[in-house]
Amino acid sequence: MPSTRLPSAAGATLHDAGHDWDAIRVPRSVGLAALAILGTRCNAAIEDPLTAAGCVYYFVPAGTADTWDVENTTALGHGSALVIPPARRTEGPGPHWRVCPGDDGWLTDPDALAAAVADAFGPRIGEEKKAMRALLDHSQTCEPCVDDHTRCPTGLALVRAVREARR
Repeated sequence: MPSTRLPSAAGATLHDAGHDWDAIRVPRSVGLAALAILGTRCNAAIEDPLTAAGCVYYFVPAGTADTWDVENTTALGHGSALVIPPARRTEGPGPHWRVCPGDDGWLTDPDALAAAVADAFGPRIGEEKKAMRALLDHSQTCEPCVDDHTRCPTGLALVRAVREARR
């Protein structure tokens, strides 16, 4: 991993992103939930409890930061740096490994990470309300939906949208 290494008193080093990897910073609560969703698909992750609300960093292929567009996360690419804890430090204080790099390397698939973060955030605020409003509006003008939404393809799709928004 070619980078600038600045040692700290605790043995952590500062590494430049954008060479061998980029990093994605996720708020701690969401990052830990995403970690559980990813399971063995996560190859390395650092928890930093010293930021305001804490955060989790995931390593992704270099260049990912250029196109990363996931709400409430920050991509760290070329020009950014990250504190890397010593090998096998799995507890604080300070930055520590939530998932130590293993034989499979450091990198997590960016698409899997984006999906896990989206799942961890849960339904978007207002999505259920919008879906329910669409179902009610449709039901007022669709005779088959008056008795049973499953008799109408549009009604059935809207019922599914309401259920999906509740997850």
